[in-house]
Amino acid sequence: MSSTILHASGLVRTATEEEAEPKNPFLVALGERVRALRARRGMTRKALALTADVSERHLANLEYGIGNASILVLLQVAQALQCSLAELTGDVTTSSPEWLLIRELLEHRDEATLGRVREAIGQLLGTGGANGQARGQAVARSTRVALVGLRGAGKSTLGALLAEDLGFPFVELSREIEKFAGCSVSEIQGLYGQNAYRRYERRALEEAIQIYPEAVIATPGGLVSDPATFNLLLAHCTMVWLKATPEDHMKRVLAQGDLRPMAASREAMDDLKNILAGRAAFYSKAELHLDTSAQDLQASFGLLRGLVRQALALSPA
Repeated sequence: MSSTILHASGLVRTATEEEAEPKNPFLVALGERVRALRARRGMTRKALALTADVSERHLANLEYGIGNASILVLLQVAQALQCSLAELTGDVTTSSPEWLLIRELLEHRDEATLGRVREAIGQLLGTGGANGQARGQAVARSTRVALVGLRGAGKSTLGALLAEDLGFPFVELSREIEKFAGCSVSEIQGLYGQNAYRRYERRALEEAIQIYPEAVIATPGGLVSDPATFNLLLAHCTMVWLKATPEDHMKRVLAQGDLRPMAASREAMDDLKNILAGRAAFYSKAELHLDTSAQDLQASFGLLRGLVRQALALSPA
């Protein structure tokens, strides 16, 4: 025999129905955060509903984890609570008072200021590497040289030439990833997905950093997609962004017989431009930039050699 339960939504349901449909953990946690934020603001549910312009029943469902609110409703609730949507949905950078205070200090700062803050935090935590500037004095650059950029920029070809010139080991990170996984990059992504691939990528970079105090590392184009892995690169390597025009990227990739990730697209050039636009802000964090479309291979190598030797304070000879 089942008893009846009156929900906050005002709907009557049986206890057996309640047990048969367990609440979604994310929605339960979301409701708890709404209640906690409302309590912090000293607002009644009725007052919040009025301010957010949502029904009190809808808000009650949300708070008890039985209502799957739309993103627009969540935005209205966040604005009424004077918090960010990230805080409402449980982003880690809103998970404690200290995180919230740090977010507030950094909000609306320009990129240059945020970059200096990141380097200062890296130095404070002992993960800043040798790329930044210590207070009042220059610090020697790391002798691990990492080449970043999209496929077709020349990372493998120029990287091998640079490593030979410097007398450093050459590490092609894609090959190291395949060694870890025991299969090709395409097989990793096809069989296990992007998340698994990113884990292998980070492990391969961590091992390269641990093994080689000096090296030239050619990185996969999408490495910047994972902030933790990219932070490793920033902290432990001197980075060079090898740039090229979208047309040159496309031409070189086609010449290699490799269409990833454009193979299934009828608008491959637009896809490539969008990928480049999405990653350019990360690639631009590199200390050194070189446009490989502006001259031929040998001239590009000469410029790269000069840039790196100067940055590492090595003899040009």
